[in-house]
This record gives sequence, C-alpha cells and structure tokens, in this order.
Amino acid sequence: MIRPVTLLISALSLGACAVGPDYAPPALDLPQRWSAATSGPRAPRPSEWWRSLRDPTLNALIEQAIAGNLDVAQAKARIREARATREQAVGALFPQVDAGAVATRSRSALVTRNSFRAGFDASWEIDLFGARDRAVEAATYGTDAAFDDLDTVMLTLIGDVASTYVETRGLQARIALARSTARTQRETEALTRTRFRAGDISAIDTARATAQAAGTESQIPLLEASLAQNQHRLAVLTGRPPAAMAPYFARPAAVPATPAPPRAGIPADVLRRRPDVRSAERLLAQATARIGQAEANRYPSVSLTGSISTSALKLGDLAKNSAIGWSIGPSLSVPIFNGGELAAAVDAARAQRDRQDAALRLAVLTALQDVEDSLVGLRQERRRLGSLSEAATASTEAARLSRALYTSGTASFLDVLEAQRSQYAAEESLIQSRVALATQFIALNKALGGGWLRPVDVSTPAVIDERTGPRLRILPIEEPQP
Repeated sequence: MIRPVTLLISALSLGACAVGPDYAPPALDLPQRWSAATSGPRAPRPSEWWRSLRDPTLNALIEQAIAGNLDVAQAKARIREARATREQAVGALFPQVDAGAVATRSRSALVTRNSFRAGFDASWEIDLFGARDRAVEAATYGTDAAFDDLDTVMLTLIGDVASTYVETRGLQARIALARSTARTQRETEALTRTRFRAGDISAIDTARATAQAAGTESQIPLLEASLAQNQHRLAVLTGRPPAAMAPYFARPAAVPATPAPPRAGIPADVLRRRPDVRSAERLLAQATARIGQAEANRYPSVSLTGSISTSALKLGDLAKNSAIGWSIGPSLSVPIFNGGELAAAVDAARAQRDRQDAALRLAVLTALQDVEDSLVGLRQERRRLGSLSEAATASTEAARLSRALYTSGTASFLDVLEAQRSQYAAEESLIQSRVALATQFIALNKALGGGWLRPVDVSTPAVIDERTGPRLRILPIEEPQP
C-alpha cells in the first residue's frame, strides 16, 4: 500500500505546474537625457549628500532622526511583518502534523475501566498547480517592497530634516536682520526728533520714522513664532518632545552654503536609485503573482492525509503491535460550481495588477518630473541669488548715502525712508534666496534617490514582551464608576 502512494506523490511532485502569468518588468519609455541638465550624463555616485553642506549640527540631527523617527520605526515593523508573512507562506508548502492523546476512566455495571489512545495525524496539500508557490512568490515581492518602503521613508525624512533645518537657520538670520534694521530705524527716529526740536523739520517726518521702525519690529514676533514651530517640527522628526531642539539653536548660525549640484546621470538611473519606484515595481510583481494564485484555485486540488493511532485498556499496551493502526491515502477536490466566485477572484487580481502597473508608471513620471523641476529650480535660483547679492550691496550703499545727505540737510526724509525700506527688503530677499537655493539642492538630491547608506537594524523589535509563556491569568478588578 505504501509503495503506490509514494509513487503517486513523486508523480504529482514532478508533474506540478504553474498557472497565471509569469512576471516580467514592463518596458518603460524613458528619455535619453535630462532636458535641464547642464553637464554630461555621468552616473550619480552613492553618497550621504547632506554632509557636503558641512554643518555638524545638521549631521547630528539626521543621525538622531534615523535612530528615533517613528515613521522609520513603523517601516521597520512592516519589514518584520512582511518577513513573517513570507515564512507563513513557505510553511504552507510542507506537511502539517498534529499529535494527540486521550485518557478516559469510566464506570458501568459496577465495573471501572480505563482506556488510552494516542496518535499522529498528518495532511499535505500538494501544490499541483502552484497556488502556494505563487503565494510564496507574492510574499517575497512584498518583503522586497517593504525594504524599499523603509528606504523611501528615510529618504523623505532626511530631506524634511535638512530643509526644515535650513529654513530654521534662515529664520534666525531674518530675525537678526529685522532687529538690526529696527535699531537703525530707531536711531533715525531719534535723529528726526532732534531736528524737529531744533525746528529744522516738521512733525510728519518724526511720525514717518516712528511708523517705519514699529512696522519692522512687528515682523519679529511672527518670525520668532515660525522659528519655534520649526524647532518643534525638527524635534518630532527626531522622535523627541517638541521643546528638545532649543539647545541646538541657542546660538544663531548662518544658512549652510550650497555646494555644486550633484551628478544627475540619465533618466534610467532613477529606476535604480529611487526607492519609491523600486517599491512600485515590486508591488506590480506581487500583484502579478497573485493572479496565478487566484487562477490556481480554479483547478483541482490533491491532498494526502494519513494517521497513526494506538489504543489500549492499559497504558503499557499502547506500544504493542496489535494496538497500532494506520491509514494513508490521497483525496481529490474539484471545483464544479461556485457561482462565478473563483473567476471573479481572478478578474479582481488582474484589475489589481493593472492598478499597480499604472502606479508604477505614475511613480516613474513623478520621479522624472521631480528631477527636471529640481534641476531648473537650482539653476535659476543660483542666478537669482547673484542678482539679489548685487541688489543688496547697492541698497546698503544707497541707504548709507541717503542718511548722510539727510544729516547734512541736502536730502529729504522720504529719500531716507525709501532707501532704508529698500535695503531691508533686499537683504531679506537675499536671505530667503540662500534658503531657497539650499532647499533646491536638497530637493534635487531627494529626486535623484540619494539617501542613507549605512546598515539599519530591522530585526530587533521596538517593544520587548516579557512573561509570554503559560501562566495563571489574573484579571484586574475594576472599581465601579461613580
């Protein structure tokens, strides 16, 4: 009996097949070069690009964010979940064996009897048409996508920390400029009061000087509120309470200088470097595998079941040959009528595959747009910064000259007010342009897929459970609510 069953198992295993489409990466129509690129198509080099900004505080904040950010912690947990799901799918490929034992004591007609029974039950669904193999394939693709999602989270996190940090330094510079300008305007106000008391000018000049100084001072609380909010955001990004960033910004520092732009490579490099594109491709592969899994459910299934049991009236007799029995044999299940449920499951899987195909193509187009936008923005902002630098220098000189001429009585006070207003606006625009240039640099590196290069521990759970074995459970007694 055993030999024919063994031959049947071997035949079924050798004859196992797969149904549904086999995954192949889709052909994508990509341009040969970036339209906004100014250099040759040299491949981007892997690097932790934020270090080129040469700001130790920024480097420290990014290190803390990678270690403590809660979005990163969730992405790590999703990797462990995906791995466990794959292990479950692999485990379904193997036979399932259960053991059991029963001991009873009965009394009938003044006779007391004992009986004992023990045995093993085994079952194995042969993966004849590849349903479970497709499940393993889909789970494997899902695990790959989970790793890519972690890279995406870290890429976004690093960009958010860097851009928020740059903006925070810009706010500090704008606050310092507003305070300095307000002091100068108050000095001008004092000068007008002196001249007014001497009878050289009218009261309107003093009122104008007071209004301009007060208007500049009114900007400071708004800037300080934005500065505090940015610090709170940085703290949350690093996984810390909102007030934890105050020591890092106790002393103002300059906006990090923007280095030369990174190599952009060619558009095809985006497919390899962008983790969101890689994740979308893996999810498309997973959806394709699930079509085969759904399709296999429409075909017959073959299972092999067996059991070995022993029963006796005495515990010592359980091992006797006469007490042991066994059974083994295959079973066949053929879906005949299910109201179209299985066919609809295949259609749903195909629709999900088409949805993932569209998501992949959208991810590619979005990535291409991100790079093109960042290349244009970085180049144009650099040109704008040059013009604003020239304007700020000229405005500073004009303000100095107008104040000197007003002091000597050869210029009107309106000239002084206009010159000071223009100087403040030009210097503030210069600071904002420096922030925008650094932000565009950050955006370009994000668009090119540059990010964290060092290993990240994804195996250690964040929450360690204690006392998980069998134990007496004591439920807490809750006091009644008043």
